[in-house]
Amino acid sequence: MDDVSEGEGVSEGVGEERFGEWVAVRREPEGHVAELVLDRPKAMNAVSTEMARNIGDACAALAADRRVRAVVLSSTHERAFCVGADLKERNSFSDADLSRQRPYARAAYTGVLELPMPTIAAVHGFALGGGFELALSCDLIVADPTAVVGLPEVSVGVIPGGGGTQLLPRRVGAARAAELVFTARRVEAGEAREMGLVDHLAARGEDRAEALELARRIAANSPVGLRAAKRALRTGWGMNLRAGLEVEDAAWRSVAFSGDRAEGVAAFNEKRAPRWPGE
Repeated sequence: MDDVSEGEGVSEGVGEERFGEWVAVRREPEGHVAELVLDRPKAMNAVSTEMARNIGDACAALAADRRVRAVVLSSTHERAFCVGADLKERNSFSDADLSRQRPYARAAYTGVLELPMPTIAAVHGFALGGGFELALSCDLIVADPTAVVGLPEVSVGVIPGGGGTQLLPRRVGAARAAELVFTARRVEAGEAREMGLVDHLAARGEDRAEALELARRIAANSPVGLRAAKRALRTGWGMNLRAGLEVEDAAWRSVAFSGDRAEGVAAFNEKRAPRWPGE
């Protein structure tokens, strides 16, 4: 939800799959860490209808890939993670156009939110409106000191529509979320870290590298265990303790008799690195 500027993207590389013009998925050689790359630099990654479709398609492919144990959501633009909805595109929309766009937008944000493996957003520069909602849809957020985050939608006559009104209170509490949404104010990196809007503050320009390193540490663990743990954490949101414990028990039962559990116990006792079967 900001002005756009010119910039250079990245060319397709080894291990990279394009989903339309503006979104790519890069897989590391062993295939366990994937990077979902926002690559629309001339618009500071503003999310147009087509880009939303690209994000949704990329998330569907990642969700189906059993090799992937962790995903990093990153940006190719030097000064922005994502500035939110493409308001230049929307300026020409009729009400019918906006209604037709809505399913693609929802699929993009829901696609990130519902990825079954742990996800980490690597944020630098502007992460505003829908851009910040993409980051909030991830399990963890790594930011560098240039990061500026916020949900300014009420300043242009709408509300956060990519999950912001639900995800932000779960991060920082209802009152603080209400203040940020109602004032539409932008929060710089240091304050964002203090408030819990981001989880890790990296050195300048190191948000992507730190997020990838964190993803690799996560991906060293059981793929079956990681997906079940995320399912328990996410499903238990908003439930009372008793209901949440039932969710946890169901997730535990889904992994307790798995090949990964047997391999993990054997590797521990044999003092070696596990070779996860992922079953």
